[in-house]
Amino acid sequence: MSTKDRVGYVGVGLMGHPAAENILRKGFALTILGHRNRVPVDDLVAKGAAEAPSPTALAHASDVIILCLPGAKEVDAFINGPDGCLAALRPGMAIVDKSTGDPEVSRRLGAQLAERGIGFLDAPIGRTPKEAKEGRLSTLLGGDDAVKARVRPIVEAYADPTAIINAGALGNALLVKIVNNFVSFTTAVVISETFATASKLGVPFEPLCAMIEAGGSNSTMFQWIKPWILQGDDSRGRGVLKNGMGVLEAYMRLAKNIEAPTTMADAAHDALTAVLNAGHGHRYIPRLPGIMAAMAGAAFRSLEEGGP
Repeated sequence: MSTKDRVGYVGVGLMGHPAAENILRKGFALTILGHRNRVPVDDLVAKGAAEAPSPTALAHASDVIILCLPGAKEVDAFINGPDGCLAALRPGMAIVDKSTGDPEVSRRLGAQLAERGIGFLDAPIGRTPKEAKEGRLSTLLGGDDAVKARVRPIVEAYADPTAIINAGALGNALLVKIVNNFVSFTTAVVISETFATASKLGVPFEPLCAMIEAGGSNSTMFQWIKPWILQGDDSRGRGVLKNGMGVLEAYMRLAKNIEAPTTMADAAHDALTAVLNAGHGHRYIPRLPGIMAAMAGAAFRSLEEGGP
């Protein structure tokens, strides 16, 4: 009989599907929650996963539940909502929340579940769907160290072991992720404005990219965006722009609540608001330079090339 924890997985979308597939591949019994988008669900079921019709059924079939949901509201609803799983949770279970939610909600849920003998970690992920498929996501872990040790074999199924970062107490992982996301997304806005202006000035892109790569302006975000600028390839950064607004607003709420400076956040928010109002919220982040160039009357590549 297997001694491995049975894993329940909720949220098998762009990032969740490949992560769940890797958990299954590593030999864990996997149960996933059904969803209206049947393609990833049916794919995982065909590969050996079971499908649960409800959060309660999923909890009954699991020892560790992993959540990959849009945010804190959905996580709270999965546990405490009218159709939530709270009554079906058992002492000794653990919940690993990969969602980029709210640190205060995570702390509240953690305290609530601890009273029932259930572990809870905030464990937001980083990198892209490409790394998710390869089982090389990065992740932060916040919460009780014993729970972290218990779930680590499951986490290592979808995350690069060298990029599993212990963030300390519950809620800290989300704080780190939100601040880091602000750096990443604001960098994307700066890169995009740079190339929109360069396009209007007639600056050649190849030497500009080479100069950025040779100096202090280079970054992982630039490496995700550059292939679309030069070849129309957006495969390295397939986060959608409307989610970037959530990134900025989560950071801004935290910063403004403590009266920290938000000059760059405000500027990036204004730029993204204009992009979303122009109907580009569904597009991937690497296309942002082209969007901003087109909005400035200096389009250099079709926004329809290669996908969203």
